[in-house]
Amino acid sequence: MIINTGQRTDIPAFYPEWFANRLRAGYVCVRNPYNPQQVSRYRLDPGVVDVIGFCTKNPKPFFPYLSLLEPYGQYWFVTITPYGKDIEPYVPPAEQVMESFKFLSLRTGIHSIGWRYDPILLTQEYTKEWHIHAFDSMAGVLEGYTETVVISFVDLYQKVRRNFPQLQEVSWEDRVDMGKAMAEIARRHGMEIKTCAEGRLLEPYGVNCNGCMTVDVYEKAIGQPLEVPVRKQSRAWCSCYLSCDIGAYDTCGHLCRYCYANNDVRMVQRHRMDHDKHSPFLIGGYRDGDIIHQVPQQSWIRREQNLFEI
Repeated sequence: MIINTGQRTDIPAFYPEWFANRLRAGYVCVRNPYNPQQVSRYRLDPGVVDVIGFCTKNPKPFFPYLSLLEPYGQYWFVTITPYGKDIEPYVPPAEQVMESFKFLSLRTGIHSIGWRYDPILLTQEYTKEWHIHAFDSMAGVLEGYTETVVISFVDLYQKVRRNFPQLQEVSWEDRVDMGKAMAEIARRHGMEIKTCAEGRLLEPYGVNCNGCMTVDVYEKAIGQPLEVPVRKQSRAWCSCYLSCDIGAYDTCGHLCRYCYANNDVRMVQRHRMDHDKHSPFLIGGYRDGDIIHQVPQQSWIRREQNLFEI
């Protein structure tokens, strides 16, 4: 099966020791964000967990614990954008994260890491031309360390509008202009460019619009075919296989202004104070009335049938 860590928070950046402890303990508990009494308990066992997927803006804090991942398949999406502190207050400088990216690529292998340049937003300072120039420069630094770059444009969810009221939708014309330019830059630097939940708008310009964290990405990372259960997609235009996320909302300390996973800065601060690196839960612990569900797990690696077993 696949365990994901990054749709709700950035575990490698802010909770590395906790996740290391969960790997050592061999299990993790996840509270349902919409029904808090419901708790899912997952085994962290390479016999049933084929791949662990990461999405992070700063993988470096987890580097001391990378050896714990050696029994597992893994895939890392590292988001690197060159915004200033006005947009990403607590994200390390892009130059620093690119160095971490290169280290991680050499450690895990080029098939197990991808670069995300997203979300793309436009302001008077961060113009189309600015993005294209920054993307070109960064692609040059990361050339040879990944085969994949993913782009997407900012989504104006209700909480994003509330936290960043000045933010405007990126027009279709601007999406095409930037997408065409970035596709050419990616090709020049030996990368396949993909979009995340953007429909087919950029497909005519050589952009792969079939999803970013898809089953074939995981298969390539581990070098084996997967036979995964059919799952209903949670978002329109999204073909990613997102399952079993062990994070929690309102816990990411980057505090990016465009973030959809944080609803309230005060709640983030409160939750981080409730974090216990020894707890089975990312935030808090067991509560009275908890209903613990041991999630059925099995390997999804498709074993080729031995002819002598027929």
